[in-house]
Amino acid sequence: MSILLNANEISKTFSNELVVVKPTSFKIEKGKIYVIEGKSGSGKSTFLSMLAGIENPTLGKVLYRNHSLYELTDNEQAQIRGKSFGFIFQSFHLIPELSVKENIELPLMFNQIEKKLNTTELAERLEIEKLLDKKPFLLSGGEQQRVAIARSIITLPEIIFADEPTGNLDYETTKKIVNLLCKLSSDYGLSLVIVTHEKNLIKSNHHLYTMQNGELKVEHTNV
Repeated sequence: MSILLNANEISKTFSNELVVVKPTSFKIEKGKIYVIEGKSGSGKSTFLSMLAGIENPTLGKVLYRNHSLYELTDNEQAQIRGKSFGFIFQSFHLIPELSVKENIELPLMFNQIEKKLNTTELAERLEIEKLLDKKPFLLSGGEQQRVAIARSIITLPEIIFADEPTGNLDYETTKKIVNLLCKLSSDYGLSLVIVTHEKNLIKSNHHLYTMQNGELKVEHTNV
């Protein structure tokens, strides 16, 4: 068992004493797929942000490869987020002035690292190879999300964090995107953590959790 990230009793309380996430422990193993399902406002996105080095927990620690993530310098945290973590969001966050190819390769330029995957080959797997020279506004929602997936995987990160990655898509497109994302993660040996409200898309080999009122509960795990 290879544990990449270990969250120890992390919680989040805002200044108005609103407890968004209750004390929770969580482990991410190499190559595993984790799904956190819950309604809007349940705390799941905040929890994901704490795991991903975006939102500092009020209490508890997040250990990435035995390094306390939030005790590192800002630059060290940024290096981990840029090279070891991949991110996919509900809003695709594509740069409108850049081509699809440039959007996919953006993490390589920001983090000054060598290309880990071939852009064209990755685009072919995502069925967007004919769109590489186009601008994002010419693409459908499903196509834009495929570009966002390619961007998250191009550096071959160890963990991909996906926050409601299909929230703006119709059901059929959602099924295709989730299946494709899981297939790519599995093929490249990447860990994947998905936050979603689409519980009916979960497969038996996924580790399923539910978040309700800031409390994480195990629904199914094949550990």
